[in-house]
Amino acid sequence: MKPLRKAAPAFIFFMAAALLVSCEQGRETAPASATEHPSTIAVIGEAADLPPYHLVMAFPSGTVPKDLPAVQEAMNTYVKKKINATVELRPIDWSVWYEETNLMFVSNEPFDLLFTSSWLYLGQEVAKKQIIPLDELLDRYGQGIQAALDPTYIESGKIKGRVYGILTNKEFASTKGIVMRKDLVDKYKIDLTSIKELEDLEPVWKMIKDNEPGIVPLQVKFDRSPLTTLLGYGQFDMLDSGGGPGVLDRSSKELKVVNLYETPAYRRYAELMHKWYKAGYINKDGSLTRQDEFHAVKAGKAFAYAESLKPGFAAHEYRNTGYPMVAVELTKPYTTTGDTTSAMFAISRNSKDPARAMMFLDLLYTDKYLLNLLNWGIENKHYVKVSETIIDYPPGLTATTVGYNLNLPWMFGNQLNSYIWRNEDPDIWEQYINFNNAADKSLALGFIFDPENVKNELAACNNVIRQYTGALNSGEFEPERILPAFNEALRAAGMDKVIREKQRQLDAWAASKLAQH
Repeated sequence: MKPLRKAAPAFIFFMAAALLVSCEQGRETAPASATEHPSTIAVIGEAADLPPYHLVMAFPSGTVPKDLPAVQEAMNTYVKKKINATVELRPIDWSVWYEETNLMFVSNEPFDLLFTSSWLYLGQEVAKKQIIPLDELLDRYGQGIQAALDPTYIESGKIKGRVYGILTNKEFASTKGIVMRKDLVDKYKIDLTSIKELEDLEPVWKMIKDNEPGIVPLQVKFDRSPLTTLLGYGQFDMLDSGGGPGVLDRSSKELKVVNLYETPAYRRYAELMHKWYKAGYINKDGSLTRQDEFHAVKAGKAFAYAESLKPGFAAHEYRNTGYPMVAVELTKPYTTTGDTTSAMFAISRNSKDPARAMMFLDLLYTDKYLLNLLNWGIENKHYVKVSETIIDYPPGLTATTVGYNLNLPWMFGNQLNSYIWRNEDPDIWEQYINFNNAADKSLALGFIFDPENVKNELAACNNVIRQYTGALNSGEFEPERILPAFNEALRAAGMDKVIREKQRQLDAWAASKLAQH
């Protein structure tokens, strides 16, 4: 069976991106190190002894706040006094993150700090020498980071024995579920305690569709829906490092790598998405839209969407949607390597001063003022203090009207130093600690796949995955018709070789752990 014609434009787009990456992989660029930049030999605090430097920090974001320039200016006034540097915040839309960042590397564009994750190309970035090892820089300029993070979590940022990413200090587990508008839940007296499985939501979707014209019950996007969230990141450990089809089934209790897209569970959930799509419960542009789901809720056009949950998540989403939200958990808390390394910052090989970049990162773990300026903006303009640790919107402003609503506190530095919003539990950070402690641990916790030996096959598999999964995630096409062609294309791209390599590395990792005990 030939690939679906509708997917061809996306396939061509991602093949072009892959060619750019392939060209770049041929270049052997030696990683930078602190010793190559003798200008930054001073310790933090001796700003007068440091030459001026302009830092660029790239990170993915669903929005670019209109007051970003004002916040950036306030940050620069402060950071100049600390490390004689200015900082340019470079938010990049999630939907084009891969392409934009690869173009930055290919063109040798100067930038310093790069958001990364085991689920967002960390392994590929290391293999392509796009980011530099941080051990020496961390020892010299990262004392605050080392004080804030448990050594185990610093170890989690290692590949081949060297640190490449600095973890955000936050929750290190997740559970999966659905977030919904509270006003409509209350209006229709929806009993959330009766919802135990994804299928239990079908009567809820029907109620919203029949009674709320213009509001889609379930909002999805091309790369995220209940199919990816509850299944891909709920039932399976995705062994996240560069993507690909090889996963562990949590229920099997064994370290056996399987193809996610051939499992009965994947077919079952894909069929459910297709059923809901045909019933009109899912937005019709789901296979194409790259806009985060909360935007549709914010616009009054959607009721619910699937998400990874944690303590206080509904309050977090209120700031995104402008509506009070409620959450229903459909899985138990679980910790994988992807969870512990789900938010990190690396230093780009294009950085002209990696030491200064590490100094700035360290400030985000130690300096509460700077961290909260980045997270929430300017006091009395974007928030007001209710107490020393609790904040609210200024009079007359809301989450939808405030000029700075980046709302990415999980992404930066030490989140436990972040202010707490008035509608959140005051003990939310204690809840995070308990959440981490109570979570089940993956058998592969600590394993990070190195894609170097199969990087071409992995890139080809990821192109196939991008080509097909949008239609499956959104329920647009019948799984019985599309899944055979999808898996056939994966095999032609080298899926079996990728899975064998993942299994080989996983077995070696497990053997080394056993030998240590």
